[in-house]
Amino acid sequence: MTKTDIIKLVASECEVTKKDSEIVVNKVFELMERALKDGDRVNVAGFGIFSIKERPERKGINPRTREEITIKASKSLGFKVAKALKDSLNG
Repeated sequence: MTKTDIIKLVASECEVTKKDSEIVVNKVFELMERALKDGDRVNVAGFGIFSIKERPERKGINPRTREEITIKASKSLGFKVAKALKDSLNG
């Protein structure tokens, strides 16, 4: 499912125009992104929790040259699925 598919489904199921649906869907994603950038978690009840995970700088090995390299610290998006969603997928 793509973002365009979500916009179409919201428009259809909420009986609003695609344009209004697009505005709302984009705003939801924008607010989620802003919260994550600010270091907050985004908890969508019954769906899951989005959070930023920090990876510290670490040593690694270049597989071509076998030289030791330093891998920069980075951030990644984490997601923990809610029990309700997990149960609905398995049952």
